[in-house]
Amino acid sequence: MKIDPVQRQSLLTLLSLTSVTAIGYISTMYFAHSLGPAIMGAYFTFLAYYGIFDLIGDGGFGGAAVKRISEGKERNEYYTAYVTLRCLLLCISLIICIIIFPWLPDLQDSGLMPWMLAALVIGTVYSISTTDIYGTAQVGITQVSNFFNTSFKIIIQVAAVFIGFAVGGLVAGYIAGMVLSILINTRFLRLSFSRYKLAHVKALFTFSFWTFLSSGGSLIFSYADTILIGLFMTQGDVGVYRLAFQLASVSSIIVTAFHTTLFPRISQWHVENSLPRIETALSKALTYCLLLAIPITAGGILLSRQLMYFLYGESFISGADVLIILLFVQIANIFMFLFTMSLNAMDKPKDSFIVTSLSAILNIIFNILLIPVLGIAGAACATLLTMTVNALLAYRILKPMVMLHVERGTIFNIFAATVIMALVVFVYMKVFDVSSAVSLAIVILLGSLTYFTILFRLDHAICHEVRNLMVSMDVPYVKNDR
Repeated sequence: MKIDPVQRQSLLTLLSLTSVTAIGYISTMYFAHSLGPAIMGAYFTFLAYYGIFDLIGDGGFGGAAVKRISEGKERNEYYTAYVTLRCLLLCISLIICIIIFPWLPDLQDSGLMPWMLAALVIGTVYSISTTDIYGTAQVGITQVSNFFNTSFKIIIQVAAVFIGFAVGGLVAGYIAGMVLSILINTRFLRLSFSRYKLAHVKALFTFSFWTFLSSGGSLIFSYADTILIGLFMTQGDVGVYRLAFQLASVSSIIVTAFHTTLFPRISQWHVENSLPRIETALSKALTYCLLLAIPITAGGILLSRQLMYFLYGESFISGADVLIILLFVQIANIFMFLFTMSLNAMDKPKDSFIVTSLSAILNIIFNILLIPVLGIAGAACATLLTMTVNALLAYRILKPMVMLHVERGTIFNIFAATVIMALVVFVYMKVFDVSSAVSLAIVILLGSLTYFTILFRLDHAICHEVRNLMVSMDVPYVKNDR
C-alpha cells in the first residue's frame, strides 16, 4: 500500500483497536447478561488491583526503555538494563502483594489471590516482549499481537462462563491472552541481551522516576473510582459503573490509536528538532479524535437508557445517567492523553508528573467527597473535573514548546453535522418507539449515515483525505481526488 508510514501505522492501529473493541463489547454484553453486576464488579476490582501491583513491578522503566530505545542509540544495552530492573521489581511487587493480602477483602472474598500472583509474573514477561517491539517502532506488530491477545482472552472467558465458571474464568482468560501475545511477540524480537553499564541504568532511572510517578497518577484516574466505589458502595455498583465507563470509552478509541503510533515518532522528531512535524501531527490527531467523540457523545445523551438496557440488561439501566457524564469524560481524555503523551515523548516526564500528580490528588479528594453523596455519578463527576484540570495544565506547559494549530473550520463542521444528526435522531425517537435492540441498531445506523453524509458535504478536506487514503489502500472502485 502506498501510504505514509505514520498514516499506515495509525490506520493499522485504529483497525486493530476497532476490531478488538467490537469483540470486547460483544463479549461484555454476554458476560453482563450471564453474570450480573456483582460478578462483573469483582472482575473489574481484580483488574484495578492488578494495575496497582503491575505499576510497582514496572517502576516506570517500561516507558523509559521505550523512550531510550526509540532514540536509536545503544538499544541492546538499554533493553538488557530494563529487563534486569523489571525482574527485580517483579519480586518486590509479589512480596508486597503477599504481605498486604489480608487487608484486601475484595481479593479474599473472591479467592483471586493465586490468580493475581500468576498474572503479575505473566504480565512481566508480556511487558518485556512488548517493550522490544514497541521501542523499535514495530507499531503494526504491537497491534496485531494486541488483537490476538484480546481475541484469545475473550474466547477463553466466554468458554469458561458458558461452562459455569464465574470471576475465575474471566481472570483465567485475561492471563491466557497475555500468554498468546508473548508467543507472537517472540517471533519479531529485534533486540538482544548485551552488557550494560551503570550509565544505562542511570539514564533509564532519570526518565523512569518521573514516568513512574506520572503513571501512578494515571492509574489513579483509571482505578481510584473503581476501588472507592467498592469501599463506599457494593461490587454491583462497581459493575454498573465500569460497564458504563467501557461503553463511553468507544468515543475515544481514535486517541488510543494516535497515542500508540505517535509516541515513538514524536520522540524521534524531538531528537531531530523537527517541531513542525510534531505540530502537524498533533493538530491532525486532535481533529480526527473529535471527529468521532463529538457525535458519539451527542448520540449517547439521547440514547443512554436504551444503550444500557439493551446492551447489558435491566440490572444495568441505573448507569444511564452516569454514561452521559462519562461521555464528556472521554472528550476531556482526548486532550489529556495527547498532551501528556507529547510531554513524555519530548523528554519532559517531570512536567507530566507534576500535572498528573496534582490532578490525581484532586481525583481522590473529589471521589471521597462525591461518592457518598451522589453515588457512582459522583465518581464520574470527579473524573470529569480532574481530567479537565489535567488537560489544561498539560497544555499550558506544552504550549511554549509546540504550537497547536486547531483546525477550527473542520471542528466547526463536525459540530454542525453533529447538531443535524442529533435533530434527526430526536425526531425519529419521537415518531418511532425505540423499544428493541433492532430499533436501537436502526436509529444508530440512521444517525451515523446522517452525520457522515452531512460532514462530507460540509468539509471537502476530510472527504478528500478519506478518499485519497482509500486510493492508497487500493480499495476497488474508488478514484483518486485531484
